[in-house]
Amino acid sequence: MKRTPSPGTPAARPNAYIVTGPTSGIGRATALELAKHGTIVLVGRNRQKLGEIKKFIEAKGHRAVPIACDLSDLASARRAAREIAQLNLPIAGLLNNAGIMKRHPTSNGQGVDLTFATNHLGPVALTQALMPSLPDGANIVFVVSAVEDPERKPAVAAGFRGGRYISAAASARGEWQPGGSKKPGFDAYATSKQALLASAMALSRENPRLRVNAIEPGFTPTTGLGSADVGAFVRLVQTLLLPLLVPLLMPFMKILSTPKRSARVITGVLISASRDSGVYYDERGNPMQGSALVRDAHFQDRVLAETRTLLASN
Repeated sequence: MKRTPSPGTPAARPNAYIVTGPTSGIGRATALELAKHGTIVLVGRNRQKLGEIKKFIEAKGHRAVPIACDLSDLASARRAAREIAQLNLPIAGLLNNAGIMKRHPTSNGQGVDLTFATNHLGPVALTQALMPSLPDGANIVFVVSAVEDPERKPAVAAGFRGGRYISAAASARGEWQPGGSKKPGFDAYATSKQALLASAMALSRENPRLRVNAIEPGFTPTTGLGSADVGAFVRLVQTLLLPLLVPLLMPFMKILSTPKRSARVITGVLISASRDSGVYYDERGNPMQGSALVRDAHFQDRVLAETRTLLASN
């Protein structure tokens, strides 16, 4: 039987969810899916695109709040966390989705490797700054990548050689263990995701009042990840041809996915009533294992400790 709040008793406010990188790809699809379950806090770099996705969500009868933030800039990440906390929303979940894959070594304005800053340092800085404002049971999800595993056959076939982590400071300088990929940018991407996955597992053990999980969304070539610095022809293929081919190939290639399918899986994890924490989910929402290195609790703790030291100095 449905209970009606008694007179004078305010009804509970709907949940709110934070999504980083919500203007394209998996982030956009997940923001649209999560909007059915509560207010969406849209965290992204491009104010114009944030405004467009906000209008789209509101046209569907839902609520969205844009927060401008460049995760490669730690000051921007911390400022965004303060702005979100000031909204005083009942945050039920945080999706750390934003990520980049540069084809060539690139640094941000502070001289930090851009991929490592955007994919790892920024998300950890944002998460740590938000944690005190999150209620018990809130769900934090990090979008990672199985290319961090040097034994992952599809990733090896694509040219990846797993994460090449030396230290957080070395990663910030764009330095990786030797013997990595021959493709510029692949080691930076794999290492940033390895560090993020390790940190997620460490955070889950440190914070039992919260749920901290990670997810491998599958190979989603239609997101355009890594296409910012490729030729116009490649971008055209990604835009026009891949959306037609991927659904046809998905029944035969388990790792293939689309932003919409990834969004459904991620949303399921975020809104789940389960108390599970420290779980690494695959593209279908089933628990999976990361590389042998990233499963080592000592490595997890070391990565998080080194990351915190680096964040404290910036």
